[in-house]
Amino acid sequence: MIKIYVAGHRGMVGGAIMRRLSARGDVEIITRTHAELDLTNQTAVRGFMQTERPDIVILAAAKVGGIHANNSYPADFIYENLMIQANVIHQSFDSGVQRLLQLGSSCIYPKDAPQPMREDALLTGILEPTNEPYAIAKIAGIKLCESYNRQHGTDYRSVMPTNLYGPGDNFHPENSHVLPALIRRFHEAVQDNAEEVVIWGSGTPKREFLHVDDMAEASLFVLDLPRERYDANTVEMLSHINVGAGRDISIRELAEMVADIVGFKGRITQDSTKPDGTPRKLMDVSRLAAMGWQASTPLEQGIRETYAWFAEQDAGDLRVK
Repeated sequence: MIKIYVAGHRGMVGGAIMRRLSARGDVEIITRTHAELDLTNQTAVRGFMQTERPDIVILAAAKVGGIHANNSYPADFIYENLMIQANVIHQSFDSGVQRLLQLGSSCIYPKDAPQPMREDALLTGILEPTNEPYAIAKIAGIKLCESYNRQHGTDYRSVMPTNLYGPGDNFHPENSHVLPALIRRFHEAVQDNAEEVVIWGSGTPKREFLHVDDMAEASLFVLDLPRERYDANTVEMLSHINVGAGRDISIRELAEMVADIVGFKGRITQDSTKPDGTPRKLMDVSRLAAMGWQASTPLEQGIRETYAWFAEQDAGDLRVK
């Protein structure tokens, strides 16, 4: 029986990974809530790791948010994510963990990186200012994994997902990412019989979206790869793997798709005073494809499933979260 610690099991991605691991039946899954274990506390993480001594660690825990949250709380984003990664990765090593999978983000790449973004675009240019602190932290996580591999011979891997969505997402009116924010905004517009929905920015930036169940599948696929096969498709200090759908959509087109799914019939207008963020963020997923994995959930189908999940929740409760 393999003992696996999933950090961040209550999050959208962590929850999806938990569902897949639970179906295997040959693993013992260890979890702790934030109240039970503060991952920014080095002493607490050390005690937990030394006591539990997992065989594998999946690091899906992070402080995350959309443009507004990243702009408003940059110190929180860089500090908390640096501390979570440093504590979990180092204490994993110190307790004898040889295999670890860290989940990052596509925001690690430069604002003007050539599209689609290849893994070797890392550290080749200026980051997007609105989420630079978070991106710096996630880059540090990659380099922590690579450095422990290089110095200590561990097998610590990193996967960099594109924009994720799905059941369990954060639908907060200010701190959510673009897709759940749009789902909530159009849902409430229908409820309130509103004639207009305003979306941030020009509507022209393009984004790529990956269903969280696809991400969970890809994460475990990468984790399970024999080391020689993983190493054959990576470079010593460029070991992270992009995970995406391989296609993108403009924010305006996305808004129109969500409006159609939700049943909103009014006007969609743009607030050009709000930031656009990076003009385009499309991942080059050829490295992962060469390893044998591709995404399988069409965007419209995934949004319909996500909206169905959202609509089943207590609407009154969701409005205040």
